Amino acid sequence: MAAPETRAIVVVPANEVSWEDLQAVFGERGTPHWCQCQWFKFRNAEFDAMDVPERQERFAEQTGCGDPAAPSTSGLVALVDGEPAGWCAVEPRTAYPRLRTSRLVWAGRDEDRDDGSVWSVTCFVTRKGYRRLGVGTALAQAAVGFARDRGAKAVEGYPLLPRADGRVATGDLYVGTVGMFESAGFTEVSRPTERRAVMRIAT
Repeated sequence: MAAPETRAIVVVPANEVSWEDLQAVFGERGTPHWCQCQWFKFRNAEFDAMDVPERQERFAEQTGCGDPAAPSTSGLVALVDGEPAGWCAVEPRTAYPRLRTSRLVWAGRDEDRDDGSVWSVTCFVTRKGYRRLGVGTALAQAAVGFARDRGAKAVEGYPLLPRADGRVATGDLYVGTVGMFESAGFTEVSRPTERRAVMRIAT
């Protein structure tokens, strides 16, 4: 495998890649495959009522994969040397019902929850074999321009900080890291818990 610095990372809207490419990122097992990036899109009862094929169907509709003319506003795909390597979900904050009622997101904030001009980055997936290459950071950086070009006035992220022993569990990484967001120009606007940060950037 080539050294990380020689790997070319290109980030494109999800509708510019095929559904097969996107599913290659999500894999055939594990949490990304099971979730299909639907956790934030539905409340518990609705999410639990869906099986994986139904979640895949919803996800395919949201991304418009394979149709460059589709009004895709749901996320980005990272390609490393032309191969699908990562996914980042970014949409208007109002598109995520779980965020609207999240105490973590709104702790200490007095803001219009129905403001569609604020976008949120909720989820990252990096394909096995392409980790530690900067894929997540590239996606976070691209998400800002993607949202801005679609009318966003600000973009938020909700990363988890490392545990007390400095370790970051694999399951914590799906929301990104503070470092990834800082590299994209985000700054911390609140710390609702010891391990949760709310990061934001004006576009």
